[in-house]
Amino acid sequence: MPHPLDADAVRTWCALALDALGRAREEIDAINVYPVADGDTGTNLYLTVESARSAVDAVFDAHATTGPTARPALPEAMRAMAHGALIGARGNSGTILAQLLRGMAETLAADAAGTAGETDEAAALRQALRRAAESAYEGVARPVEGTVLTVGAAAAGAAAAAEGDSAAVAGAAHTAARAALAATPRQLEALGRAGIVDPGGRGLVEVLGALERTLRGATAPAAPATDAGTRAWQAAGCRADPGEAAPADGAPAFEVIYLLEADDDAVHRLRARLDALGDSLVVVGGDGLWNVHVHVDDAGAAVEAGIDAGRPYRVRITHFGSARTTAAAAAREPVQRAVVAVVPGEGLAALCERAGATAVTVRPGEPPASGELAGAVRRAHAREVVLLPNDPALRHAAAAAAEQARGEGVRVALIPTRSPVQGIAALAVHEPGRRFDEDVVAMTAAAGATRHAELAVAERRSWTMAGVCQAGDVLGLIDGDVAVIGDGLAATAETVLDRMLAAGGEMVTLVLGADVPDAVAERLERHVRGGHLAVDTVVYRGGQHSPPLILGVE
Repeated sequence: MPHPLDADAVRTWCALALDALGRAREEIDAINVYPVADGDTGTNLYLTVESARSAVDAVFDAHATTGPTARPALPEAMRAMAHGALIGARGNSGTILAQLLRGMAETLAADAAGTAGETDEAAALRQALRRAAESAYEGVARPVEGTVLTVGAAAAGAAAAAEGDSAAVAGAAHTAARAALAATPRQLEALGRAGIVDPGGRGLVEVLGALERTLRGATAPAAPATDAGTRAWQAAGCRADPGEAAPADGAPAFEVIYLLEADDDAVHRLRARLDALGDSLVVVGGDGLWNVHVHVDDAGAAVEAGIDAGRPYRVRITHFGSARTTAAAAAREPVQRAVVAVVPGEGLAALCERAGATAVTVRPGEPPASGELAGAVRRAHAREVVLLPNDPALRHAAAAAAEQARGEGVRVALIPTRSPVQGIAALAVHEPGRRFDEDVVAMTAAAGATRHAELAVAERRSWTMAGVCQAGDVLGLIDGDVAVIGDGLAATAETVLDRMLAAGGEMVTLVLGADVPDAVAERLERHVRGGHLAVDTVVYRGGQHSPPLILGVE
């Protein structure tokens, strides 16, 4: 019996799509040769849909607290699916899939489908699939045919011409997608040369097949089967394993992905900047939250562009490890390397020095000038230096110091750390024996994966993003913005930690100021242990006079 297009259908669709991608994951990974042969498209799509399903389940769980039969409406469930996919999107294809779902959510939310009969449902689904294809093309800087975009467009075209209920529309879209997938080797040279279909399109076929099964009344994952699209390209002599296919010479070395909080104008400028830096650029999202994906040679520049546009987080940087970079690494002689870290206290300075870094201690009210930082780079006596400013206010001084040192023949990489806890995370993965670029990438990724907060005491009455504070109030700043106004240091820190850990985390770092008693750290450790299972806590005596407490969540 057909299933109506409602919130329950969205939940079932997520479950069926995740099951289908789980069964097809290895096959899709094996045919991943374009744009980079990194063998992870199936895994990326699976993780993207897994995040979408978790978001939908969370919406249902929230409604269940109001009554056993309470359900979200279709628009809310669809928006949750799209948002979950956006924040969990992995890789080029996962990012495009998130945008496809966002396009569907925009239309279904506007039409509030599923409440006025099958005819309205079918019309809404046709419009949703059309908007999905359009929005996917809009999100890709340089669309290429023979990819997931082509498969999505074919599905939308067939849906628009389909007659009948929503299940028939979904079936037409699925059938057209399989046919378009089989044609991709003839559209894209890299696929034809390797004898395979587009892996992103292969994943989309699974997602659309799950939608069709849902609307036809399926309630459990279907038995494993080889779909018609796969049979078509296998019959044409295509193979499932592309072997050692590699990207063309000159292809970028790194994949950079991050979530970005920014306005539309800033994202427009970011697109132009990243398009000049690399290729495979996909920027999707809206309403202030975006998922950015790009392939570049300069991963640091891609992250810095995001910092200029807004607030990037969940930064993931992957080195493709192509033959040309491996050969270059083998030809390079080992070099001496150093890390220079700016810190606000003697305890942090000692910690950094034990980790092998040169520390520059900030005196209260006297931030170091670029000349002082350049001097620290010189004192490191290294041909390669990683500079960690650990404070957004020092960014320009650090950039000027890096340029000065480069003019003196030192290779300097500036990682734009905004807090000492990000610097600690970067130092934790620092390996001097690694290639310089790889070391910088690993340190940048570790810093970007660390959310930071600090506690401060208000000096006067003022307006903040969390409301009006009075002199003497304890302020909890998360990623630089006031998020909590409290009475005591420990209690406010507990609230801040709960908010940060609500988004997930594996480790909490506490950096105690000079005047903060050990009892505060002990209380916060108990709080984390009691309320957040499987989260570890590490405590350092930073020795800084301000701020009294610095927090990090990785």
